[in-house]
Amino acid sequence: MKLWKKIVIVIVCIILLPFIVAIFIPRTYTVAVSETINKSQQEVYDYIRLLDNQKNYSIWVMEDPNLNPQIVGTDGTVGAIQKWNSKLEDVGEGEQEITALSPERMDVDLRFKRPFEGDAKAAYLFKAVSDSQTVITAEFYSNSPYPFNLPAYLFGKKMIAEAQTTNLQNVKRILEGR
Repeated sequence: MKLWKKIVIVIVCIILLPFIVAIFIPRTYTVAVSETINKSQQEVYDYIRLLDNQKNYSIWVMEDPNLNPQIVGTDGTVGAIQKWNSKLEDVGEGEQEITALSPERMDVDLRFKRPFEGDAKAAYLFKAVSDSQTVITAEFYSNSPYPFNLPAYLFGKKMIAEAQTTNLQNVKRILEGR
C-alpha cells in the first residue's frame, strides 16, 4: 500500500508542477528580431506596409499555397485589414489590421480565430543607417492567460523568433534582388 501511495503522490506532483511553475512565468512577452537591408528606409517601409506583399515573404502565408488572403480597405493604410482562412490547421483563420503608420513604424493588431482564439500585436520599426541601408525590426507582443502562459513563453517565443527571422531574411533577399 505504501508503494501505491508514493506512486500516486509522484504522479500528482508531476501533473501539478507545470501549473505551479506557470504561476511564476510572465503572462506577457515581446519577441524582437532585426535585419539590415541594403535599401533606403523609404523603400523598405513602402514594401512592408503593403499587407499583400506578405505572400512573398511571410512563412505563415506561404505555408498554404492555396491561401488567398483578402484585403479589406486600402492596402498600406491605417485601417486596412488582411483576412485569411486556411483549411490547414497550422495556418488557421484570422485577420490583421494596420493600426498605426509612420515612416519609422507600422503597428498591427492580430486577431486569431482558429485553431485558437486570441489577440496579439506586432510592429515593424524602420531605422535608416544610411541613405541606402535600413535596420528593420519585427516585434511581436503576446499576452497569454494562466496556465497557457507557460507553453507560450517556453515554445511560442522561440517559434515566433524563428519565423520572424526567416520573414526578414526573405524581405532582405527580395529587396536586395538576391
